[in-house]
Order: sequence, then structure tokens, then C-alpha cells
Amino acid sequence: MTKSNPPHPETLALHAGWRADPATHSVAVPIYQTTSYQFDSTEQAANLFALKELGNIYTRIMNPTVDVLEKRLAALEGGVAALAVASGQAASALAVQNLARAGDNIVSATDLYGGTWNLFANTLKDQGIDVRFVDPEDPEAFARATDGRTRAYYGETLPNPKLRVFPIGEVATIGRRLGIPLIIDNTAAPLLVRPFAHGAAVVMYSATKWLGGHGNSIGGVLIDGGNFDWGAFPERQPLLNRPDPSYHGAVWSEAAKPLGPIAYILKARVTLLRDLGAAISPFNAFLILQGLETLALRMRAHSENAAAVTAFLARHPDVTRVIYPGRAEGLALARAAQYMPGGKGGLVGFELAGGAEAGRRFIDALKLFYHVANIGDSRSLAIHPATTTHSQLSPAEQAASGVSPGYVRLSIGIEHIEDILADLDQALAAARLVG
Repeated sequence: MTKSNPPHPETLALHAGWRADPATHSVAVPIYQTTSYQFDSTEQAANLFALKELGNIYTRIMNPTVDVLEKRLAALEGGVAALAVASGQAASALAVQNLARAGDNIVSATDLYGGTWNLFANTLKDQGIDVRFVDPEDPEAFARATDGRTRAYYGETLPNPKLRVFPIGEVATIGRRLGIPLIIDNTAAPLLVRPFAHGAAVVMYSATKWLGGHGNSIGGVLIDGGNFDWGAFPERQPLLNRPDPSYHGAVWSEAAKPLGPIAYILKARVTLLRDLGAAISPFNAFLILQGLETLALRMRAHSENAAAVTAFLARHPDVTRVIYPGRAEGLALARAAQYMPGGKGGLVGFELAGGAEAGRRFIDALKLFYHVANIGDSRSLAIHPATTTHSQLSPAEQAASGVSPGYVRLSIGIEHIEDILADLDQALAAARLVG
């Protein structure tokens, strides 16, 4: 393929980062279930530790199976390098810790997954990193919350559960004027939204969800767009521009230059992943690679089925509100059209006339849908966020993140649409009859 005719996502998901094993000629990526790697010589070992060359040292910081996953995801997203870690939560934490330390702050959208909200509002706060929450409906709110120690902006492309598309380009533009990168969690919209094309500097995923797609592996990933000039903002980004005592005084914006525009991901790998140890299992990386091979096909099926579900729910007399990007209004609908032109994703939210009790009865009556704390599975899933995923939040925090007492979240799978609708129909009827 030439630069003018690059491979399409369907092709990259099958071929990027790997052709065959040089020793055995295996086409499938082997699972390198090892902790350590034999060095060729003392000189080569010294070069690896000094970053004069890249290679395998220890599976806590790199592994050949994981390396293929990282290369494939970077290619698929249009970035320059990636770092796979143990979970999406680990990816969210490292994304911020790579730029901010005690006394620093980031500005984040209020529209967040409940686990991320807790991480930002409590755990990072305990570490001395302040997270300032703003409503992403007004991009200028990010600028207003910024001060001299703001290191990053953070948002979810398709925030769960509010499902209002984040204004990626608007916030990225504001940040770049100030030397502040935009970190985007694109977990719910792989292939549907291309954050780097709109100015994001770092993209992260919970690979547990649609990337893996089969509910069998926990993992996360950070992807460096290679499009942010960290060295141009030495005061704004001190962790990448001052000598790092944890790695013999390396200045990451300079140390990475011989290797490419990978300062952000290089630092995350050889300091945070090395020291905190949130390494992904090679076996999990292998399973996520299997999921990637069908990602494009699954995202089409998820989106088609979800659109049909929203139409069904919108007609149902017991449903008071349907939450879905394609059914938004005003500015929210315009942003959905701008950033998600090819699909609307697999998440659907709705509220029942009977409130929280009707929502509980509905969940308990489902037969095909699984009642689990996950999204992005090939199977259809359902949950009541106010009593599960967002239960640690106060009522005010739940409202800010889009969770009402009667809100039900559906993650629509790839089963036949008639079977999905039949299960929803009988569960809605059961909730009404019990009432």
C-alpha cells in the first residue's frame, strides 16, 4: 500500500504489526508466556537499559505478544506508538500521571464512566492531583478552569451513560494554544470516531470492551498521536522537559527524538509501567488481538442493532426517554453528526415511567440480555447504573454524569435483532404487569 492509498481499518485489524513468526513462520501471533529475555551481550543489555536501542527486557514493561497488540492498535487509530496495560482503569490513571504530579491539575468533562469519576475525584486527589470537572457542552469551560499548573484536558468521546458526543476539536484547539494536550477515552466508539483527526494528542481505551469484544479479557491501552510538540512547552509540561531522576536524568522530549515522536508513550512505559507494574498478561493481549480481527464487522452490527432498539423503545408507551446519539437534539445532535458520521455505537440508555422500581423489575425480567457490569461485549448486556456502576457517586454527582434513578443502560450485542427486541418486549411487559 502507498501513502496515498493506506490500508483500511478492516485490513489493519488483521495485518498491522505482524506478518509471521521468523522462527516458526506461524501466521497466528504466538503467546510469549515468559518473564525475561536472553541478552545477546553485556553491550546489548546496556544499550537496552540506556534506550540506545529498543527491545525486550522484562515482560512487566514489554513483551512480543503485547508488542503486536500495541503496533496494531497504533496503526488502527492512526497514532505513532501505543502502550498496553492491565486494564482501562490503569490506562486512565497512567494517562494523567504521565503528565501531572502532586500540586498539578487537569480539567475533565463531567460526563464520565463512574469508575473514572471515582479515580479522578478521590484517588488522584489523594495523590495530590486536582481534577476540575466542567460541563463539556461549553468547550470554553475548559479554558476558564485552566491555570498555570493545568497539564491536560480529558474527555470521553461517547460518555457512558450520558451518550453526548464530546466536542473533541473545540477542546483540542483551546488546549493546543495553551500547550495542554487533550486525552480522549474512545472506548465506546472505536472506528466510529477518529480523535487524532480532530486534534486529540492521546487516545486511550478500555480494551476490555469493544476492542476485545468477547467479555473474556481485561486490558487497556494508551495511544500516542505523535502530533503534540511537548518540547515547545517546557513550563507547561515539566515532566517531559526536565531531567527525570527516576531514569538517570533523561529529558523525555529530547531522549525520544532518535526513536520518533514518542516522548509521551516512552516515558509512560519506562517509568510508570516499570514502577507501578500494571502490565497486561500476554494471554490477554493474544485474546484482544483475536477480537480486533472482527472489530469492524462487529461495530457495524452493534450500531445497526442499537439503532433498531432505539426506534423500538421510542415507540413504547412505558418508555419516557431514549438516550442515543442519533436521537439527540440541537447541539448534541450536531456534534454526533460531526464526529460520528459512520455510526452511532452500541450503547442505548432509556428511562421508564415507573422510575427506579420499574427499572429493577425490567432488569430482573430479562432473559437474553446479561445483567453484568460491562459494555462492548458481543452479547447484549443491561444494567441499572444508579445502584451499580455509579453507586459510589452522590446523587448530585450521578445527575452530573447523566444517571437518574430510573435510567437503564443497554449494551446492544450482535444477536439477531428480532431476538433482541423480543426480550426487551417481554421484559417491559413483565415490569408493567408487576406494577
